[in-house]
Amino acid sequence: MSNAAFSLPEPDPGETGAYSLVGQARAKPGQGDALEAALLALVEPTRREAGALQYHVHRDRADPELFVFYEAWQSLDHLKAHLEQPYVTDYLARRMDYLAEDMTVRWLKMASPYPVIRNTI
Repeated sequence: MSNAAFSLPEPDPGETGAYSLVGQARAKPGQGDALEAALLALVEPTRREAGALQYHVHRDRADPELFVFYEAWQSLDHLKAHLEQPYVTDYLARRMDYLAEDMTVRWLKMASPYPVIRNTI
């Protein structure tokens, strides 16, 4: 799954909100901890990227083999740049070592206004 492996929907004309997505990843039986480690390794470098507004990984409480991730990017171009980062392409190349089936992604259009975060320092 790289930029070429799935279609990134274009924002609607005049759309100004964050470019967001929510996805799911299901680990192979017994691979939940390994998948969690692989997903968590993406968090800090991703959050340092230009245009990264939100990047979260969640583990389902009732189904520990199921992970849900949420991302919000300043723009589609920022997400495209993220998908080309070496640590992301490495994860995408080896993801099926951990996954029972490929990840699913839902592309979201932000309906609520995105808050402006002011530096308080």
